[in-house]
Amino acid sequence: MKLYLKILIILVFGLMLLGSIMVFTASGTYSLSKFDNIYTLFKSHLWKVFIAIGLMIYFAGFQYDRYRKISKWALIGIIVVLVFTLIIAPKVKGAARWIDLGFLKFQPSEAAKVLLIIHLAVMIEKLGDKIKDFKEGFMFPLIWITIICGLVIIQPNVSTSMIIALTSFALLYVGGARLKHILLIFLTAGSAVGSIVMFFSHSRERVITYINSLLTGSDINIQVTQAKIALGSGGLTGIGIGQSRQSDLFLPESYGDFIFSILGEELGFVGAATVLTCYLLLFLFCLVIAKKSQDKFGQLLVFGLSFNIMLSAMINAGVVTGLLPTTGITLPFISFGGTSIIILGISIGIIINVARITMKTEELRIAQVG
Repeated sequence: MKLYLKILIILVFGLMLLGSIMVFTASGTYSLSKFDNIYTLFKSHLWKVFIAIGLMIYFAGFQYDRYRKISKWALIGIIVVLVFTLIIAPKVKGAARWIDLGFLKFQPSEAAKVLLIIHLAVMIEKLGDKIKDFKEGFMFPLIWITIICGLVIIQPNVSTSMIIALTSFALLYVGGARLKHILLIFLTAGSAVGSIVMFFSHSRERVITYINSLLTGSDINIQVTQAKIALGSGGLTGIGIGQSRQSDLFLPESYGDFIFSILGEELGFVGAATVLTCYLLLFLFCLVIAKKSQDKFGQLLVFGLSFNIMLSAMINAGVVTGLLPTTGITLPFISFGGTSIIILGISIGIIINVARITMKTEELRIAQVG
């Protein structure tokens, strides 16, 4: 267990370090043109990384079993914040997703992901075998999922609500829920979400252009076109760190959601594939930690948090390569920092704590046997 934990920490810090380097190389030209300082966005990203690391250390020492008592109230709190966001948050590109705290633009939906995972883990453990019964068990966590996804989707933020739903249903399935119940709700909800997607102009345009790209072979939009150029020009081993051409204002927001394309341009196919492998390894090591956890709550907690990270990474890579419709999902630990990287730091801290408690429990058990 100790080895798995060490490798997990190395992977996370490695991704954060790589992310800081990539943000610097991808944002330099834009920072210079907008702020007259090549380091502006890099410094903004860096202090958020430090906050993420600080919170990761703090939550690594905060006993995870305490979440059982506060998960419900924490989730109610974030629901209030989500409603508050819809009422007072200014719209940016047609969406009300952020609360400006001055030093940080806080995105409540990112916090809602983690708090929902925690509360679902509490509920699943408490329900036990009742989770297999729709009326006696399954419907109760479903209510919370519906509330959170509903509030996020009307921001509108369809992509984040889909990640929340996919992660939640994966957690329910691992927790013992019947597959037929999950599929029934997922298909029903999918039809409703499809209707909602077509209602909002920006999401409708993304879906239509994506379908058109599949039928005609054309690119989805200018971002995807430039992202593919970046990935293609990187070749096998890349053109070198700091040598990106697409980050010179050709690729919009290259330091954010589309940073994977700059990574592929500078580090090549080998670098891009290595990064994706790191996400897969991170998830696999978390599965080992979850399996060895002493209680169901810890197992579900680690699975849900790590699944969210891996799913976000794969969706981001799919968007950048044009395999999926354009979304606002960041590349975990690597994209320009904000609420996302801070919440990810907290998630890893919780996972580390589960692993530490498991190791201590195992050591105590061995000592008693001996």
